[in-house]
Amino acid sequence: MGKINKVGWIGIGRMGSPMVQKVLESGYKVAIWNRTRSKAEALTPYGAEIVSTAEELSTVDVLFTMVSTGQDLEQVCFGENGVIRENQSPRILVDCSSIGADQSTAIREKLSQRNCQLLAAPVSGNGKCVKAGKLSSVVSGPKEAFDAVESIIKAYSVQGVSYVGEGELARFCKIAHNVLLAVVTQNLAEITVLAEKAGITRHAFLSFINNSVMGSIFSRYKTPALVNLDWTTTFTPYLLRKDVDLGLKEARELNVSMPVTAATREALQTHFGAAQSKEDPEAYLSSDFSALLETVAVQAGITLKSENKTVPTGLEVE
Repeated sequence: MGKINKVGWIGIGRMGSPMVQKVLESGYKVAIWNRTRSKAEALTPYGAEIVSTAEELSTVDVLFTMVSTGQDLEQVCFGENGVIRENQSPRILVDCSSIGADQSTAIREKLSQRNCQLLAAPVSGNGKCVKAGKLSSVVSGPKEAFDAVESIIKAYSVQGVSYVGEGELARFCKIAHNVLLAVVTQNLAEITVLAEKAGITRHAFLSFINNSVMGSIFSRYKTPALVNLDWTTTFTPYLLRKDVDLGLKEARELNVSMPVTAATREALQTHFGAAQSKEDPEAYLSSDFSALLETVAVQAGITLKSENKTVPTGLEVE
């Protein structure tokens, strides 16, 4: 596909910013655009070039996007001042957003008409994972396009990059990933509350889990939130519920039984009901999904308090 000389990036949020920083630190020159320019300006000390409109990125060889929804991706690509122009488009678009397969397919078809190949490349992890070198990616789309940009993806996906095939298979993997996220989070909340009601502090119990064969990157970096009741948003209950619903939809279509996921979906729904007792339900449901711990605790008849403990996350950057 030829050498990649120009790299563009759209979407400088909680995830996009540290991802771009990793790419810049790997020696690539990156031109960036973000609706809120001030967020993009934080990357100029690392060598990022800020452009005024998405349209200015139409001349790059490869464009990366990290936006909130399929509608946002549609807008930055094909909307007014969008990056995909009638006579000029990037050769490759690498979308790191979490969007539906149907939306991705429709966008892929429109891009192909402008000689732009789409790689679906959702990620696993949050901004702290990026900084600690623990982010991973799953990618699908044309193999020749993947081969051309693999080294750039590896710059921010230090933990690993998995190419899984053509089309929207990476979107499917991300849905399956988030179904697992929901099931693990619900069960982690349940056993943590069980241990606390038996008289074990959360920090001691989670230290044991994290040091056991059942410990994981996820359980470690969520431990400070569960110990200190810090619901700073990394992923909302709304988004988690959406992905569980998508996973169950795929299961019905493919005739796969998922009883544990179905039970988790109903447990997750109780969190939405419990939120109605809060002073600001919408604000509460916009906080982190790990607040599920509070709903499980209420059902167990206990009131949680922060343990005010400094605990390792497993994401400490040396």
